This record gives sequence, C-alpha cells and structure tokens, in this order.
Amino acid sequence: MSENERYFGEYGGMFVPETLMGSLTALEETYDKYKDEKDFLEQKEYYLREYAGRETPLYFAKRMTELLGGGKVYLKREDLNHTGSHKLNNVIGQMLIAQRMGKTRIIAETGAGQHGVATATIAALFDLPCTVYMGEQDTQRQALNVFRMELLGAKVVSVHTGTKTLKDATSEAIRDWAANFEDTYYVIGSVVGPSPYPRMVRDFQSVIGIETKRQIAEKEARMPDYLIACVGGGSNAMGLFYPFIGEENVKMIGVEAGGKGTDTPHHAAAIGKGSPGVLHGMKSYFLQDEFGQILPVHSISAGLDYPGIGPEHASLFESGRVRFESVTDDEAVEAFEFLSKTEGIMPALESAHAVAYACKMIPKTRKNDIIVINVSGRGDKDVYSVAKHMGVSIND
Repeated sequence: MSENERYFGEYGGMFVPETLMGSLTALEETYDKYKDEKDFLEQKEYYLREYAGRETPLYFAKRMTELLGGGKVYLKREDLNHTGSHKLNNVIGQMLIAQRMGKTRIIAETGAGQHGVATATIAALFDLPCTVYMGEQDTQRQALNVFRMELLGAKVVSVHTGTKTLKDATSEAIRDWAANFEDTYYVIGSVVGPSPYPRMVRDFQSVIGIETKRQIAEKEARMPDYLIACVGGGSNAMGLFYPFIGEENVKMIGVEAGGKGTDTPHHAAAIGKGSPGVLHGMKSYFLQDEFGQILPVHSISAGLDYPGIGPEHASLFESGRVRFESVTDDEAVEAFEFLSKTEGIMPALESAHAVAYACKMIPKTRKNDIIVINVSGRGDKDVYSVAKHMGVSIND
C-alpha cells in the first residue's frame, strides 16, 4: 500500500516507533489479503449472525416522533448486539485477523468498558489470554464492566498515569504492544491509531450503515434525511455514516461530548475546540495547548472522554461532508431519562449524546423528514453514573 493510501486527505498515517513498523505492515498486508476473501467473509458473517445476533433492528420511535413534533425518528438498535453495543462488530473481525496472523495473546484499551467486554468475550470464545487496559477513573465509574471482563477471563490493568482515562489506557496498551508485538495482537476499539486501524475498524463497523441503508429503503422506500451518532474516537458514527457518504442528500451529524460546556476546559469536543496534531500513531484533531501538549478532557460518558477523533472524521469535517455538534453532560442525562421513559429504551450515555442533539434538532425538521439515530449501546453500565449526576442514592 502506498503512503498516500494510509491517509484520509491529510489525516491518518503511521506515526509509531520503528519497532512497530514491521508489525503494522504485517497487519496491513494480512488485512488486505483476507478482507475480501470468501472464507474470511463467511466466517465473519457467521459470527455476526449466529453469535452477535445481527442484524439489529431499525426501530420506528413512534412516541418520540409524536412528542418532538418534527420528522420521523428511527433508532438503529446496536444496543441489542450481544455484549450490549456495536463494539462486537469490530472485535469479531479483528480476532479473525489475529487468528490468521498466528497471534497467541490479545490486548485492548477501553474507556466505558464496552470494547473491553467485547474483546474479553471473543478472546474467551477463541480461547486466547486477554489483557485490557483501563484508566483508573474509568474502572471506578464502570466497575460493573470491570467485573464482567474479569468474569470472562480477562486481566484488567488499571492505569494510574495522566488523567487516568481512555487516553492513558491507550498509551499503556501501545507500550505493551511495542514490547510484545511478536506474539501479541492489539485490538483497537475505534477508528483511531496508526494505519490500517482506522480503515479496518471502519470496514468492520460499516455493517451498521449497510443494514440501515437497506432497512430504511424497505420501510420508507427512500434514504433518510439525517443520520445522527455520538463521536468519541468515532467508530459507531463511522460505521453508520460510511455507506451513506455517496448519498449527497443525506446529512450526517456527529455529536461530541460537551461535558460541562465547551466554554469551559471540561469537555471532549476535539473537532469543536481542537486543532490538528499527532497522538497514538495518527494525525488528526486533538485538544491540545499551543505547544502540542494534550489537554485533560472530561465527559460524564467514559467512552467519549478521549482528546481526539478518528482521522477520517477529521477529513470529513474539513470537507464539509459531516457536521459536528456537541451536547453537555446535563443534556445527555436528560436524554438518557427521556428515551427510557418515552420508548422504554435505556441508551448508553455515549448514545444519549446523539439522542440529546436529536431532541434539540428534530422539532425544527419537517414532518416528512426521516431521522436515524444510532443507539450504539445500552445503558445498564451507566445507571450509577446517571443516578449520581441526578443526586439519587442507590443502595448496593
């Protein structure tokens, strides 16, 4: 693959130590060899269908539509995947690549724990030892997912450096990989990192958009007017958006974590408030100071408190193809409660960011507009965080 093919416009690349270049090149060659190969595709489809439970429904949210008073709202139900989020789509694909590379150990990073749980799940299925790196702050607010990973046989390493969140967990996973690349496969959980990870994760997550495109055509006999998805690193959003990029009339909106407000230092809006830089092997948009030092970030959602965004998202932003907005912690919690009470669907706090922006936007849309919101995960894991934010005490 040429150097230019490792970029999305000017973003992407392979900014890694020399020791990892051989491993990345081998990964790239293996992925390109097998990604369209019949046996690989059949095996991937088998696990997605028989194990993960795909396809997921595209659900017409009738009460939400009536209450908001604008266009028709559909929810892509990734929360109904096995393990409770979209993360398994990618992990299945990467594990099959790891198998073909002969790797005997699996590592991953995780924020909210959903990617860690998905990785631990498939590692157990494939009988491979698994280590998951997780920031200390995230292990505390996502203790349920830590226990789930351990039940699945994974070793969870709490990272105590830096902000003790996803950025630092990713850094530790990269250090482990650099030291043990000969037998270790690093399952990156989002469309971030050095090439070929952003492209590979996007391809594995595109099942979301491929299904949505077919489902909405069956239900409405046309394409949607809007697609809305939350964005941290951006894998669920890219999975939904990518199959629609050529559909010029479909507007796509990524929703970042506004935290306590983008007019404060306490947010994770990399596109809204960031600038181009380099971190974790890629060139993209990051929250950084004038010297390129990465700034601390905040979100009530552990899966969105990452200081950057996937490089393809950065390119789509600069081209104007995707619009990026943000919502605050308070708005996300309100949306969490709203969807729970309106449709009986408890979204992950990450997904609640997309729901929150939709709730603000939809009343301004036309009655015949069609809006698809990606419910990227379920909210069981977030009940304690939501209760704490609402000032409600839950007894153990």
